[in-house]
Amino acid sequence: MLPWIQLDSTIIPGDGGELRLKQRGSEFSIMLGSNELMNSRLSGSEEALATLSWDRIKGHSRPKVLIGGLGMGFTLRAALAVLPAEAEVVVAELVPAVVAWAHGPMAEVFKGCLEDPRVLIHQGDVSEAIGSVKAGFDAILLDVDNGPDGLTRKSNDRLYDFNGLRASREALRSGGVLAVWSSGPNPSFSRKLRDSGFSVNVVNTRANGKRGGARHVIWLAVKSSA
Repeated sequence: MLPWIQLDSTIIPGDGGELRLKQRGSEFSIMLGSNELMNSRLSGSEEALATLSWDRIKGHSRPKVLIGGLGMGFTLRAALAVLPAEAEVVVAELVPAVVAWAHGPMAEVFKGCLEDPRVLIHQGDVSEAIGSVKAGFDAILLDVDNGPDGLTRKSNDRLYDFNGLRASREALRSGGVLAVWSSGPNPSFSRKLRDSGFSVNVVNTRANGKRGGARHVIWLAVKSSA
């Protein structure tokens, strides 16, 4: 079996520790310590984050979507595959090296999606992008950290507390959806979303889509049109 080779490492701004990019043949892995945050062979649940959200906003004209976390681009590519030509996709990525990896060693994984004219990269915290608009997005897709149970940065918790959820709701247009990826279930987060004024659907999905893999969770929280 081919050995893993470390290609690069970077420090997550703030309190997040060190990310390491590794490669084994055509397979890539992004690690935080001994934890694998993402792997280029496992994309099913990240893709579902985009496609399930699109199902909720299909009737919106000129949709504008915010994706929190570039990762390996799976959510972005899936969004671009279903969104119309007049859509706009803002991708907020805190770690500059992740964007550099997308243009460099992982270019084959990204398949040119960052050059799509619908895409704008926001280099910074997704909470800044959320707080900068009022009723401006049709969908906010959060694949940040490990979901509501943070792993890399304590400051990510603010995305999922009541103030953070209120900010996301205010940033959404009527009928817009806040979609949140998580590595596992969290019933208290479902209640928090409902208490924040969303109608909530919880979807169980698999890391490798129909082929199985680890079980992940996606919350689809819709802002009432009332």
